[in-house]
Amino acid sequence: MAKNLLIVESPAKAKTIEGYLGKDFLVKSSYGHIRDLVKGDMAIDIKNDFAQTYEVPADKKNVVAELKKLAKEAEMVWLASDEDREGEAISWHLFETLGLKVEKTKRIVFHEITKPAILKAIDSPRGIDYNLVNAQQARRVLDRLVGFELSPVLWKKVKPSLSAGRVQSVAVRLIVDREREVLNFNASAAYKITAQFSTGKGKEMVKAELPQRFENEADAEKFLQDCANAKFDITSLETRPAKRNPAAPFTTSTLQQEASRKLGFSVARTMQVAQRLYEAGKITYMRTDSVNLSETAVNAAAAEIKSAYGEKYHLPRVYKTKSAGAQEAHEAIRPTYFDRHTVDGDISERRLYELIWKRSIASQMSEALFEKTTAQITASTRKEHLVAEGEVLKFDGFLKVYLESTDDDENEEKEGGAILPPLAKGQELFLKEMQATERYSRPPARYTEASLVKKLEELGIGRPSTYAPTISTVQNRGYVVKEDRDGKQRKFTSIVLANGQVKKEIKSEITGAEKSKLFPTDIGEVVNDFLVEHFKGIVDFNFTAKVEKEFDEIAQGLQEWTKMLHSFYNPFHTEVETTLENAERATGERLLGVDPATGKNVYTKVGKFGPLVQIGELDEEEKPRYASLMRTQSVATITLDEALELFKLPFQLPDFEGKEVMVGVGRFGPYVKWGESFISLPKNEEPLSVTYERAVEIIREKMDADAPIAFYEGLGVTKGKGRFGPFIKWNDLFINIPAKGYDFDNLTREDINTLIGKKVEKEANRYIKTWDAEKISIENGRWGPFIRFGKLMLKLRNNEATKQKYTPEELADIELETVKKMIVEQVPNAFETKKKAPAKKKAAPAKKVVAKKK
Repeated sequence: MAKNLLIVESPAKAKTIEGYLGKDFLVKSSYGHIRDLVKGDMAIDIKNDFAQTYEVPADKKNVVAELKKLAKEAEMVWLASDEDREGEAISWHLFETLGLKVEKTKRIVFHEITKPAILKAIDSPRGIDYNLVNAQQARRVLDRLVGFELSPVLWKKVKPSLSAGRVQSVAVRLIVDREREVLNFNASAAYKITAQFSTGKGKEMVKAELPQRFENEADAEKFLQDCANAKFDITSLETRPAKRNPAAPFTTSTLQQEASRKLGFSVARTMQVAQRLYEAGKITYMRTDSVNLSETAVNAAAAEIKSAYGEKYHLPRVYKTKSAGAQEAHEAIRPTYFDRHTVDGDISERRLYELIWKRSIASQMSEALFEKTTAQITASTRKEHLVAEGEVLKFDGFLKVYLESTDDDENEEKEGGAILPPLAKGQELFLKEMQATERYSRPPARYTEASLVKKLEELGIGRPSTYAPTISTVQNRGYVVKEDRDGKQRKFTSIVLANGQVKKEIKSEITGAEKSKLFPTDIGEVVNDFLVEHFKGIVDFNFTAKVEKEFDEIAQGLQEWTKMLHSFYNPFHTEVETTLENAERATGERLLGVDPATGKNVYTKVGKFGPLVQIGELDEEEKPRYASLMRTQSVATITLDEALELFKLPFQLPDFEGKEVMVGVGRFGPYVKWGESFISLPKNEEPLSVTYERAVEIIREKMDADAPIAFYEGLGVTKGKGRFGPFIKWNDLFINIPAKGYDFDNLTREDINTLIGKKVEKEANRYIKTWDAEKISIENGRWGPFIRFGKLMLKLRNNEATKQKYTPEELADIELETVKKMIVEQVPNAFETKKKAPAKKKAAPAKKVVAKKK
């Protein structure tokens, strides 16, 4: 047995490090956190200074048992989790759970997984930094309390099964606020003047633009008319040197932004790929807010620049981090070895590595040098000047390797940057064409994942480790969607002066098209508005940034963490109680107008099963009529006419093959119903446009998809693609097709028989004992037997008599009451029947508010 046990977070990291250390070291992985707060309200004892109760989850018990055994046998245990707060907390949990002793435990950190870095860390161990642990605990406890107390408020006042989080709620607010800015934006039109001139020397052309714009068509047309017979001269010519500096090396935030712009990666994908590169020893630690490079890195970059590009391309630079709370002791994200321009691995790893390498190398290179020329061109008939700009690259410098992208809309035409022909002051130019184009002002851009990260960082909300999970969470909770949206056609006026003649033309363009943008959902807007009204602190940008700053102060030992939590929790808990007692139910209801057919009010709101339209009042004897909104509609933007159209659904079409055909909209979107089968319409297909012919086409496509591809024991086998990939279905069993060893498009009979046989065998061994009437069963799971109660998966406690795990024989004889007792321990109200609320006295009918007909 090795004298030293070194524990890291991931098996990939363990494998890399094991090669750097001698036989005296055994490297093992904890697979991340080995314990977490228990479920329910027993996790945090608020009255006892937020004391926490932790437990080792079932899937980590074997890991913990192995590490305990190895730790006892080792002379020294080295805790080598990541160097951030989360990593420090993992080391603390290991220390506590494994029962380690201070004199037999050393904590080490490293920023890169290379042999020199690991050996240096071994030579300079330290103890656990409890300031960092306290900062992580404060964040974990605060976020747990917010979620635990706020979610039930949302269940009662908005909609069941909702949840809320501190940073996530702020992110949703940013997206909702931006969406409303876009929807409330009134575009104004102005005319942009551009011109093309000839120098009179062959094909040499000069493009120029009028700096100001004309607000109306008449003024723009008058300008062109005046220029029809004008003489054009260069009245001013300025040539000056210019330079451009490289961007700083990557932080977590800038890497996420640039990988989104250049590679099209989501924030989550960027972090997954970066994690793999780090664990394989190819890049430094990928969760950092520092742009600092170590002296070793600066020297290595210098050597590679001089070797690959030459001495003149090298210029050493020191970057300072601007963001609040950044830790300069950390390092920017960079390659561990600068002489490796690329790496082995999958395409994602190669592309991200090369991006990191280029940015890091460029940060230590010379600036790019330009010669910038600006010419003012004056018409003899007008006092305004047209401006022609151009630049010539004199020395490429860092541009030889890398150019940073931006989030700016690139659709706008940019005249700058072109190469101008040789020009002279007083030189006459000859007009080839002048154009006045109607251009509209643009609303603020909707957020992409990258620009949202940038905004959160600017506001001081969240930290490097929180950006990716925050953005994933708001989408997983259904508050935000990331999608493409088609634009709308818009007409604009173009006036052209050519050959002395002015002509006007009406053209059209597509405007408002969006690609991979973040949009709030209806429920996201309702939840946001409710939180803004009743929990201002939770969604206030300054307040949330202040909390982040306090976490930083705790990490630095400048603030006591329990005191910080008390100052937050006490007013927050009061808000929760007040809101539960006094707040009205939130639906985002909006009055659209009056239904001409009935004279009743038409509303749109978020209901129990999603956004809907309602005709009539809830307090009337005649029940209101309801219709679900379509996927492309929202409570915020639907009009009265669009709402009334929804009540044409569902509509009936002629029967097909003796079965009824209907078209409608349900909980999961538009559908065609054929007999008892519901067939979803393709995305963006309007249900009201579905004809009988189209319905039959959709039905036939479904029939073809559902046709058996084979038979097994006399029952048909069908195949399809679902949320978890390709599958076959037999006898109500869904069987996933493994990626390796099977060709989904060409499954053989042998493949099908093997897959179904394995699934049947697995299902036969799945159930140990069942009580169908109570919806309770004991099943075999990956980590051993467990209790399934409805949709819940619960722990199977030890046998009370033996204090040991149940044997297979004991489980076969286990009584229902014993299992129910285990369920109640974990779900206290599991078997309580809901009491009927006493009937409310009928209130006097409220006075109706009927919208006036236009």
